[in-house]
Amino acid sequence: MRRLVVILAVAALAGCGVETATTAATGAAIKAKEMEEAKKTQEQVQRKIGQAMEQTQQRAEKDGER
Repeated sequence: MRRLVVILAVAALAGCGVETATTAATGAAIKAKEMEEAKKTQEQVQRKIGQAMEQTQQRAEKDGER
């Protein structure tokens, strides 16, 4: 009887470990996706800043020619 209780306890704890590992893996995948999206957003913002700086420089050059 005692052996059965120990086996059931070990099985229950092993199941919790699997669930925890699965949850951690899912969380890591979500964080990786968030990082990818943040990187894309950063690249878009940098492109827009570069374009705005170019336009400003072109206007300044155009105004300087007048």
